[in-house]
Amino acid sequence: MLTLTDRAGLSPEARAALERELAPLTLLQDVVRWGFASTPPRDVTEVVVQDEFTHDVVLPWKDGGYLVFDTT
Repeated sequence: MLTLTDRAGLSPEARAALERELAPLTLLQDVVRWGFASTPPRDVTEVVVQDEFTHDVVLPWKDGGYLVFDTT
C-alpha cells in the first residue's frame, strides 16, 4: 500500500485523484511502467540513495512538480 505525503498542498479532490491513480503501484517496476505509460511519458529523473537498502525515486509530475517514491 502506498502512503501519500502531500508537500504541495493539493486540494482534497486533487489528492484523492492522485491517491486513486497511484494505488495500484506496489513495486518500483510498476512506477516505471506507469511513468512511461503516462501522457506525456515520465521517466525517472533521479534516484537518491539514502542507504544501502533505501532509495528515493523521483519522477516529474504536473505543473513542474515531482513525485518521490521511497523504495526499500
